[in-house]
Amino acid sequence: MALDTLLIDHVVDPDDRQELWYFEERDLLYNPRTKRAYDIVNSIPVLLEDEARQLEEAEYTVLDAAKDDAVLTGPRPASS
Repeated sequence: MALDTLLIDHVVDPDDRQELWYFEERDLLYNPRTKRAYDIVNSIPVLLEDEARQLEEAEYTVLDAAKDDAVLTGPRPASS
């Protein structure tokens, strides 16, 4: 199930408070800086550090290569 579009503008990594990459087809939020992934269960992001998965090189390499398919989460700068 997809992440609610209203959440996309507000979801950030619980550790570094930066944007995440959202992969809808994988039900996954990914932090490329820490190489951690957060699952989305029933359209709810599980943003608990204890529940995050540290990705192996093969998986984060795939996600990095697919970054054009990701949607950035987090607040957007105000437009003038």
